[in-house]
Amino acid sequence: MKQKTQIFVIHGGMTFKNKKDYLHYLKTRKIRLEKKITWKEDYLDKQLGKDFEIIQPRMPLKDNAKYEEWKIHFERYFPKLKNNIILIGESLGGIFFAKYLSENKFPKKILSTYLVCPPYDNTLPREDLWGGFKIKSNLSLLEKNSKNLYLMFSKDDDVVPVKHAEKFRKKLKKAKIIIYKSKNGHFNISKFPEIVRLIKKDVKNSSKTPKKQ
Repeated sequence: MKQKTQIFVIHGGMTFKNKKDYLHYLKTRKIRLEKKITWKEDYLDKQLGKDFEIIQPRMPLKDNAKYEEWKIHFERYFPKLKNNIILIGESLGGIFFAKYLSENKFPKKILSTYLVCPPYDNTLPREDLWGGFKIKSNLSLLEKNSKNLYLMFSKDDDVVPVKHAEKFRKKLKKAKIIIYKSKNGHFNISKFPEIVRLIKKDVKNSSKTPKKQ
């Protein structure tokens, strides 16, 4: 039986400078009754579920995230992970992977890493980036860890402005940086066919690569 390729997805989250700001957010954030439909959940399962094992962990305290806590939780999955894994991080999940993979050698072979609308630093119009998620200036290990590295941004993103793409571009020599005209703001989309096509392409190309003796 053919082994399924694993896809490990880390969603976005929020960070706050202090508890006062966090409590203010809880008191003032919009409350909705309808279910929010996103590309990361049912859509990925429907498009890739037959040939892939999709892992979507619930990261600790995502509304008041701390990098060290996410790091601990992420590393607990390592015994379950296989070579040629695909990593997808969206927003805070994207900068989590950027930070982790630029500071640590990953224990498994990574086929592809997709960082979707990751903030580069704290210059965000609507949110603050705290909780230890700040990345260092040297991102060379990030590229060494991942054979195929994609960073995806949208010109109409009002949470992570597209200027963050250029900041990453200055630090990364081999990464593929993709900028879309519109992804309904901060990738508030129910379908994401572009990432599905890229994932399938990377897996297909990897199967064509001759194995070293």
